[in-house]
Amino acid sequence: MIYMYAWEYVVRAGKEVEFLAAYGPEGAWVQLFRGSPGYLRTELHRDRGNGSRYVTLDYWDSAEAWSRFRRDRSREFEELDERCEHLTVTEREIGRFEPVGGEKPG
Repeated sequence: MIYMYAWEYVVRAGKEVEFLAAYGPEGAWVQLFRGSPGYLRTELHRDRGNGSRYVTLDYWDSAEAWSRFRRDRSREFEELDERCEHLTVTEREIGRFEPVGGEKPG
């Protein structure tokens, strides 16, 4: 089952170009994810009402694939996260999601 997690970022003034280079469709994060089995894609969206606010949506073929990636590439992930920290004022995990099919709630 497809697994998606979403993060919200508020980009520091003057760091937009660097942020896009790191988080954009060919950015450093996508490059890191691409080498991992189960990675599908990343989408970057900018808030239409607040140009410094962005959301990333990262898609994996399963939560297990994401967990394997985090386990196997933990060092690289943490290093990249640290290198990108200065680009944002805030960042927060919005949540982890799966598609809704025909199943009934509850």
